[in-house]
Amino acid sequence: MRLSINALLDYTIADEADVLLQIEVAPDAHDQRIVSGKMTVSTGAELHPFPAEEGFGRRTWTQGAGHFRADYSAEVEIDREVADIAGLPAMPYHRLPQLVVPYLWPSRYCQSDRFEPFIRNHFGRYRGGDKIAAMSGWIGDKLDYVPGSSNATTSAADSFISRQGICRDYAHLLITFARAAGIPARMVSAYGWQVEPQDFHAVVEVWLDDGWHLVDPSGLAPVEGLARIVVGRDATDIAFMTIFGQATLNKQKVTVERID
Repeated sequence: MRLSINALLDYTIADEADVLLQIEVAPDAHDQRIVSGKMTVSTGAELHPFPAEEGFGRRTWTQGAGHFRADYSAEVEIDREVADIAGLPAMPYHRLPQLVVPYLWPSRYCQSDRFEPFIRNHFGRYRGGDKIAAMSGWIGDKLDYVPGSSNATTSAADSFISRQGICRDYAHLLITFARAAGIPARMVSAYGWQVEPQDFHAVVEVWLDDGWHLVDPSGLAPVEGLARIVVGRDATDIAFMTIFGQATLNKQKVTVERID
């Protein structure tokens, strides 16, 4: 599958500020390939790219003051086998690779230690991929997708109580459930084909059977139509734009189209 991707970020920055961007599709991944891609920033400030978490994807430092506009366009080839996680085994702790171990622990938005009794009581009869599928299904059934129902401070615990959220909240809750069950899970930012309304998307990867497997608990995008950007513990690590100062949003637009 080949995707055409365009992203626009238009802000007004009150004073000169450093800006960290994470909007470029991760290059050289085994299941996705960038055919062409370009990012520009209107201020003319230098771009300083560097590897993102675990060397997957990249982050870019730049600066801005006043009107700030970042444009990104790319064509990406996705070649991802759609695998059913049902039946896949969870790995014993002592066999987990070193880079995977931190994704067992609670993080700012994913308070997994608070959910261990709930997971034992509701999903204790499941194992491995069957447990992830059951938890993802529970989230899809119990939560309502409501744009504007959460903000930058909303955690998995908040979403569990409110029973509503957006893709980031669905992802946080599945990550929290998985970690509470002893299964490593991380958050993935992505461009998603068929996501409506179109925007940056957040999904989950879980470590099963000695590898990462994509899951979209919101059900908004097929996993074969996801172009991954970066990965991390939670929304802290994968934010598409972080402005170290005060700014006002003027316009944000994302389009993802299938072109093959």
